Amino acid sequence: MTEVRRMSEKVKIGFYALTSCYGCQLQFAMMDEVLQLLDKANIECWFMLERGSDEDKEVDIAFIEGSVSTQEEVELVKKIREKAKIVIAVGSCAVHGGVQSWDKDKEFNELWKTVYGDAHVKFEPKMAEPVEKYIKVDYKLYGCPPEKKDFLYALGTLLIGSWPEDIDYPVCVECRLRGNPCLLIEKGEPCLGPLTVAGCDARCPAFNIACIGCRGAVKDVAWFDSLALELKKKGLKKEEILERMKIFNAHNPKLEGMVNKIFEEGG
Repeated sequence: MTEVRRMSEKVKIGFYALTSCYGCQLQFAMMDEVLQLLDKANIECWFMLERGSDEDKEVDIAFIEGSVSTQEEVELVKKIREKAKIVIAVGSCAVHGGVQSWDKDKEFNELWKTVYGDAHVKFEPKMAEPVEKYIKVDYKLYGCPPEKKDFLYALGTLLIGSWPEDIDYPVCVECRLRGNPCLLIEKGEPCLGPLTVAGCDARCPAFNIACIGCRGAVKDVAWFDSLALELKKKGLKKEEILERMKIFNAHNPKLEGMVNKIFEEGG
């Protein structure tokens, strides 16, 4: 990849946080493997590790965690995009808007008052949205938080001048590879594995916990309608299905239309 410096030069990396729990950054900050980067990369900005970090520095690779939830963050992601050769959205908040997008159909002022009452803040708040809503994102690390191996794979391929492949298959594939019983078909659980981007090694279903979709829907091929039909057969109402699917997919433009179609056709 021509955008990344040659191996003989140190790659400049920045980690940036928007509205989030900081869990994605913490996941990476606790990795011993990060220390092995020091002879190959300079970490130009990472406030979790260095309070004196500078968001204005130019970088080769920018990792952005969190959803865009204030007007100030809109300006920040635009600035990061201008100063970075490659931008990677990290985690469900940055990629999909996060759980804070769950009730995006409600009036924002109503949501704000429910949480904060009459409190006043210094920033200008807005409904949480994915980073991609405002800038071009070159690659995405899925999960809440992403897997350590995904981070190492993406960064490793970029450091050698290559490009990481995206994951285009659902959790169900990993479930079958592990020999798990199907929670949806065999046990009647409202599992979102058929919709959700793989990469977690089907961790939750392996412990008999139905997938809630924390890695977000598989791009372009998530069949919300097919799963909605199956869940409808199991007695779930449209509102229940939408509520479950929206936890990590509230901004997906296909979700509501595909689910509504099932209930319109079925009466």
